Amino acid sequence: MESDDTTLPETPRKPSIPIHDGLRDYLLHFRRERDLPVTYERLRNYQESIPLNDSQGEPTLWDTVIYRAEEMEELYAHLKRIYALIKVDGDARIVEHVYVDRVDFCSFGNSMPFRVRVVNAYNDNQDYFYVKRADASRVYGLELEHLLSPNRLNYLTKDDTLIEEHIAGIPGDIFIERHIKGYPELNPVRVAKELVKFNERCFVRLLGDMRAYNFVFVITPDFETAQVRLRAMDFDQQSYNGRKKFYLPQFFKENLPLVNYCNEHLHEQTALQYQREEQTMMVHRADLAKVRLGMLLDEMKSDRLAPDEKVHALRAELAVHFQNDRYLKCESMGALVRENLMTIRDMISR
Repeated sequence: MESDDTTLPETPRKPSIPIHDGLRDYLLHFRRERDLPVTYERLRNYQESIPLNDSQGEPTLWDTVIYRAEEMEELYAHLKRIYALIKVDGDARIVEHVYVDRVDFCSFGNSMPFRVRVVNAYNDNQDYFYVKRADASRVYGLELEHLLSPNRLNYLTKDDTLIEEHIAGIPGDIFIERHIKGYPELNPVRVAKELVKFNERCFVRLLGDMRAYNFVFVITPDFETAQVRLRAMDFDQQSYNGRKKFYLPQFFKENLPLVNYCNEHLHEQTALQYQREEQTMMVHRADLAKVRLGMLLDEMKSDRLAPDEKVHALRAELAVHFQNDRYLKCESMGALVRENLMTIRDMISR
């Protein structure tokens, strides 16, 4: 896996892109758009905040927020209704034993999310969901992840509010710091293989800014060793940047230890094999979701997710990368995603 001496700079804050009527109709059709009892703006009306530390007592990027006593009971009941919507399609009877324990707020990043912690009263098991400002590019990112990756995602929208389920796993930066050399159950080749596949998934569907802290390692015990999968957990930078390398996780300096790890354990031809495997699987997933994906890409093609100069810069790089002049006719990020899928389809059919 190739790295680069010229690492990518920090990402400037992307402007929020409103959800247009066509995308809203798509969300309604597939029951992503639902009536929600709590909006993002309502959660903004907290009374005070307290810095939140992790289990080692170290500060985090989160603050626990506190609401007025007279509204907290009703607010938490409404948040519990949202949890029921995202988990069991709104059947409140199934989650009667669950309660909202805490609401946290993070001012870092584009979405400035609220994180709601819910707890099972019978066994103290904890779960989370997030309340964010709705943004069209983020919604496209979530939906493309659902359709083109091996992972399914639950999320809901209503007007300017976005609800996302929690994606469990070890954050990539924590994995690099604590586990990359010291997780005996993990076969190094399996880790390297998944890094190649994750890199390819991000590139084909143009999910950018996959620095180590924006994805997680999901480790599943197997009968001999353990399986691993990388999952994106931040979709803010879906199809916005004009640089090809921005959509290849291997080029971020934060990921350099993973790139070196991959190069140490994979032969170049083996890496190419895994890359082709993931391309083939993406085409198969696209075929299985052909109608739905076509509807999504039609809306994405008509949406202005990035300035024209970024689209033109990216299409020129992709045309050179794939040696395919069809890219030069693309006038939107959605058209570039569609062309990527057509190109890898052509590649695997040769």
